[in-house]
Amino acid sequence: MLSHTDLKKGTLFIYNGQPYIVLDFSLNFQGRGGSTVQVKMKSLVNGNALSKVFHPSDNFEEAEVDKIQLKFIYSAKGEYIFCQPEKPSQRIILTDEQAAGGQFLKPEQMVTGLCFDEKIISVELPIKTQLKVIEAAAYLRGGRATEGTKEVILETGAKTQAPCFIKEGDIIEINTQTGEYARRVE
Repeated sequence: MLSHTDLKKGTLFIYNGQPYIVLDFSLNFQGRGGSTVQVKMKSLVNGNALSKVFHPSDNFEEAEVDKIQLKFIYSAKGEYIFCQPEKPSQRIILTDEQAAGGQFLKPEQMVTGLCFDEKIISVELPIKTQLKVIEAAAYLRGGRATEGTKEVILETGAKTQAPCFIKEGDIIEINTQTGEYARRVE
């Protein structure tokens, strides 16, 4: 069992029957020896973040989350289809919430799947990925190529904002957690 003071950054625990990871915490001492912990935590099932205050009477179970390798196959109608590399015929279907950032996945790309109670609950994508720009508005004469942004469409169909100098065919790096442009690779 974990007490309220054991909820340090990176700790996995069960809250309301779901696994959570602690993103940030602060210990607050109150008069006469009492203490509370302010915790910012993220659900491993749907990716929602929330803040809670826990008291000395609160106890939690430690979450046992296993990691496995998954291969992305395709996406359709808000669902992402994966398989284990050694069992390609067994499909694993995850929702938008479970595959957060999934719009940046390319077919055959390997990701890490998180298992809780022998069920795959979500996937961890690499923080940054490189994708080809397949559609970008033309650069307008008279403007500065270093100012402003424009919407570009990537090879996976995802849309993002990129600097005006980015053109079709460029390879750019995207932060999968925020969906933002990071840099031009080629």
